[in-house]
Amino acid sequence: MDRPLDRALRSRAIAAAQGKAPFDLLLTGGTVVDVATLELRPADIGIVGAMIASVHPPGTRSDAAEIRDLAGRFVAPGLIDMHVHFESSMMIPEHYAATVVPQGTTTIFCDPHELANVLGIAGVRYAIEAARDLPLRFIFMAPSCVPSAPGLELSGADFLGPEMEEMLSWPEIGGLAEVMDMQGVLEESQRMIDVVGAGLRSGKLVEGHARGLAGARLQAYLAAGIDSDHEITAAEDALEKLRAGMTVELRGSHDYVLPGVVEALNKLPVIPQTLTVCTDDIFPDYLVAKGGVGDTLRRLIRYGLDPMQAYRCATLNSAQRLRRGDLGLVAAGRRADLIVLSDLREVAVDDVYVQGRLASRDGALVDPVTRANVAPPTDTVKLAPMQPADFRVRVEGMTHGRAVIRAISGARFAKWIELTVDVKDGHAVVPDGHSVMVAIHRHGRRPAVPQGVILDDWGVWRGALATTLSHDSHNLVVFGRDPDDMAAAANAVIEAGGGIAIAKARKVTALAALPVAGLLSEDPPEQVAASLAAVQRAADEVAEWKPPYRVFRACTGSCLACNPGPHLTDLGLTDGTTKKIVPTFVCAAE
Repeated sequence: MDRPLDRALRSRAIAAAQGKAPFDLLLTGGTVVDVATLELRPADIGIVGAMIASVHPPGTRSDAAEIRDLAGRFVAPGLIDMHVHFESSMMIPEHYAATVVPQGTTTIFCDPHELANVLGIAGVRYAIEAARDLPLRFIFMAPSCVPSAPGLELSGADFLGPEMEEMLSWPEIGGLAEVMDMQGVLEESQRMIDVVGAGLRSGKLVEGHARGLAGARLQAYLAAGIDSDHEITAAEDALEKLRAGMTVELRGSHDYVLPGVVEALNKLPVIPQTLTVCTDDIFPDYLVAKGGVGDTLRRLIRYGLDPMQAYRCATLNSAQRLRRGDLGLVAAGRRADLIVLSDLREVAVDDVYVQGRLASRDGALVDPVTRANVAPPTDTVKLAPMQPADFRVRVEGMTHGRAVIRAISGARFAKWIELTVDVKDGHAVVPDGHSVMVAIHRHGRRPAVPQGVILDDWGVWRGALATTLSHDSHNLVVFGRDPDDMAAAANAVIEAGGGIAIAKARKVTALAALPVAGLLSEDPPEQVAASLAAVQRAADEVAEWKPPYRVFRACTGSCLACNPGPHLTDLGLTDGTTKKIVPTFVCAAE
């Protein structure tokens, strides 16, 4: 929570602005990035405490306790990430802050949905407490869909109306997080009536997840009171949602979408004020090497978006969406969250000021963050060691013979197919050219019965990958073909208390241990990044990737049962379109 810009501070600022008292800090010689008027203009900035007291002509004031010459560099508002799950960085909050603040991000609208799916309300409280007194402003959302697809998966908790009411009453919570159960909204399930109703009654923001919604279904989703979306799949999708009045949070994690969206935006009379930017999910190696919001802006500019418009989306537009009149602009009365840049197009951030204090210089925090007095939650992988036999695909209804079974074809935009397979001892013989995915409940709320499916158009795995970072229920998911490799990878993850492991020839070749909720590491950011990079290199040796969809990160999202189409979860084969669990067995083959 921000300390208020109280009356005493404002009185000091009023005096300083009129020259009746000195500034605490005066930034001189800079060029202000004015995201209100889209001008670049020379100006000096006087700061009192956490607040900008004056933005005035260069050289007209020199009365300040401290003066810093910006030597012609640019000064912009701190960047705002409008939708992020920091858990995808695999870092605890203090390390996430230490990574993104030097990159220019000073505020995040954060959905601790992943921790909530493992730990329930305790996971949300851990995130809030661990984020206190950091140089990064965490504005939290109350996770709305725990699990994301009720009845199709079982995570570590269930959030209903009472849980939502409780979280939305907390001062640290700024809104209802992305409403992922789209079908539940459209069918007016009692669960989603209660959840969305709690958000609307709170008077706080209600955030959306409208992937694939268009036409009447999109209009109905809006009519429910949900008015934002980050699940943009194409240019026309972005335009339809902007035209419908939604706030679009254009995310950098899906780069293949951005060029077309920029081309479409540039054909509009104006860039809508309801366009913001976000990162959603970024793995640690990418976040450390290339950045978060700043990297998204850099690419948007490269694809043709006017730089001033890009900065406006990531600052003023976002602040207006957040209803934070104290953020998003280099102007008197706003909080002094400022970034100093040497190159606008490249988003080259030199210095970062947070609440009027120099927080970062030359890519590193000035002062190390202090760890919050809260114990990270561990011991959340409640599984005994697995056996190779656990990684065969069961065919209920047949012991021996030939059968037609359901399989999943493709990554991300998957579809159902039917395969004819041999069945031995009640299990499918995996055909040549195919692989296997197995999901196992790891939260201890039901028996850990492995659920398997044959994968088509995933290439042939020459080893295995196991992960407890598996959106959104974060059960243990294993990809591979050889049961021995799959068991080796799975057991490495179980022993580590969570993480991602690669196995080949029955040996573990790489492991990123994530013992905090099976999602996060307490290691320093560079070490977490290096660990995941090693896992990805090892995965390249055993998987056949096919960008843009069949890539490493697709393994962490293949069980996302709230999205349309086929998915495998800890409950079995599920259809996100019909919201039904379906059997593997179709019929006996002739």
